[in-house]
Amino acid sequence: MSQAAIDWKGVFPAVTTQFNADFSVNLDATHRVIANLVRDGVSGLVVCGTVGENTSLETEEKVALVEVARDAAGGRVPVISGIAEFTSARAIRVAQAVRAAGADGIMLMPALVYSSKPFETAAHFRSVAAAVDLPVMVYNNPPVYKNDVTPAILASLADCDNIVCFKDSSGDTRRFIDVRNAVGERFVLFAGLDDVVLECLALGAAGWVSGMSNVFPREGETLFRLAKAGRFAEAMPIYEWFMPLLHLDARPDLVQCIKLSEELAGRGSALTRPPRLALADAEREVVEHLMRQALATRPTLPDVGL
Repeated sequence: MSQAAIDWKGVFPAVTTQFNADFSVNLDATHRVIANLVRDGVSGLVVCGTVGENTSLETEEKVALVEVARDAAGGRVPVISGIAEFTSARAIRVAQAVRAAGADGIMLMPALVYSSKPFETAAHFRSVAAAVDLPVMVYNNPPVYKNDVTPAILASLADCDNIVCFKDSSGDTRRFIDVRNAVGERFVLFAGLDDVVLECLALGAAGWVSGMSNVFPREGETLFRLAKAGRFAEAMPIYEWFMPLLHLDARPDLVQCIKLSEELAGRGSALTRPPRLALADAEREVVEHLMRQALATRPTLPDVGL
């Protein structure tokens, strides 16, 4: 498998998981959320990522969410499933389960909780990739998941044919240059942190796994396409308008912020599954203020073929 075997580019919202009042998964509501994203022109979908509350879900729920996303996507865009488990063995089992459910690829996080050494981090990715015949996106998010997948660790995985993509949420855009200097164009590069996306695209990222594009998918996809076309003069006003909201993606409570914004935009529910609880009143008011501003000053979007 190689980069040529996948067509991952553009904006892939890390879609939210919708819950009922009793915190059970609401598959119908999740289907509607995803179908609306596809309708609005996103290029792909990531289910069961950080924003999808992966670590609060049971394996059977993750499988059901992949099936729902596949149905809502209708073959129009790829569906990638996040894999976030405590051990390599559990990650392998979940990866095989979502493959059977029809996932087009997996977004694999380091083993959770354990602070691994670099060779252990690499071994985790290597073992899971070897156990499932799906393209793998390596997900690096050291502020949240503690283990840093450095360019050197990624380069050591270049011989794993189905590890094809690197999503970086470190916020350090120099990583993309370091990866390219180490292994050329071996990996498809994806931006993973919303508030440095334009910088990542300028450095060659092919795609963006986005939190706030759940709320403003057309704006996110337009921003992406403008940047990829080198139309930065047109992209900058959209980026500046979007930035106060994009900063929410870098907070520890990003899931609550994104889901509240989604609810305020009429696209989903703010309800999260414990241990995630609703924002405190003062924090909620900040998000509400940002959303009021964003909706009142929503930019006119240039034509990018959406």
